[in-house]
Amino acid sequence: MHYHRVCLESFGYTLPDEIVTTADLEGRLAPLYERLRLPEGRLELMTGIRERRFFPAGTRPSDISIRSAERAIRASGIDRPLFGALVHGSVCRDFLEPATACRVHHGLGLPGACMIYDVSNACLGLLTGMVQVANMIELGQIRAGVVVGTECGRELVENTIGLLNSDQTLTRESIKHSIASLTIGSASVAIVLCDEDLSHTGNRLTSAVVHCDTEQHDLCHSRGLETLMQTDSEELMRQGVAAGVETFQRFLAVAGWEPHEIDHTFCHQVGVAQRKLLFETLGLDAAIDFATLETLGNTGSAALPITMALGIEQGRLRPDDRVALLGIGSGINCQMLSVLWQRSPVAAESPPVQPEVTTGSAR
Repeated sequence: MHYHRVCLESFGYTLPDEIVTTADLEGRLAPLYERLRLPEGRLELMTGIRERRFFPAGTRPSDISIRSAERAIRASGIDRPLFGALVHGSVCRDFLEPATACRVHHGLGLPGACMIYDVSNACLGLLTGMVQVANMIELGQIRAGVVVGTECGRELVENTIGLLNSDQTLTRESIKHSIASLTIGSASVAIVLCDEDLSHTGNRLTSAVVHCDTEQHDLCHSRGLETLMQTDSEELMRQGVAAGVETFQRFLAVAGWEPHEIDHTFCHQVGVAQRKLLFETLGLDAAIDFATLETLGNTGSAALPITMALGIEQGRLRPDDRVALLGIGSGINCQMLSVLWQRSPVAAESPPVQPEVTTGSAR
């Protein structure tokens, strides 16, 4: 897919105030650790995740999505009547029906002619929504759209801890399928895309490619972030990287870039081992990547775009940078997008994730 008139205009995000360290989780897993004689610090060593954040129990995803989308819309400076699409793309939703996008649309006061719906594509839901909105803009069907999602991972993590402590049949080998559930965190992010005539930034989305390897669809599955998740993490890592390599080759051809011409990357945040293997296999210097895994964990569909938003806030992007968004999710699905960057409006709510982060404000 090639784009000639689509701009990636602004971001808005919301992070929870509550921080839960991996050491805290291991403390709660003391019965399991004692029974299986597991060493403390094992979870952080395996995943690279020091802490994650959680919204309060019972938080409705739509409440937080409204906040994030409101910030992105205000940061864009685009009048609401010009928005022709709203996509809610997170795994977490208020209900199966109606679409969570309905309540978000109402809370934002967007026009009745705005197309609204939910997208479900595991950790690539927000990227999928971005591609769909970009396609509508490129075709001239709409002038601006907003993609938003909120992942609430508290219940999944707490349910996993309860299961691991209570199931006396678990072994050191069988608990591996539950490790991925303990990496989950919470976050919310929104992205505004618009046609070039509305843009104040000139941040051009230039291409997108997709690739799937659905033979591997059963390596990770759950009924939602609030329920138990089973993941063959090691095999998913290997097969995900293999699918990512094939997607990346197509991405380079469609974007018209060579690997050394990429200035910055933002990836889905899974774990340090996956990130290391991916960059080694792609032949990319990990120094061009910006990561939030250590402090946010795996925030599902929000992980890649909120990492980009935080990287923008820290001043990682400069005019004319070539930016690659590298998404690999369960299924296995891959989506990779190319962006030519110019300037950076981001609106946020939360304390800084790292000491050097500064909080952006809406224009």
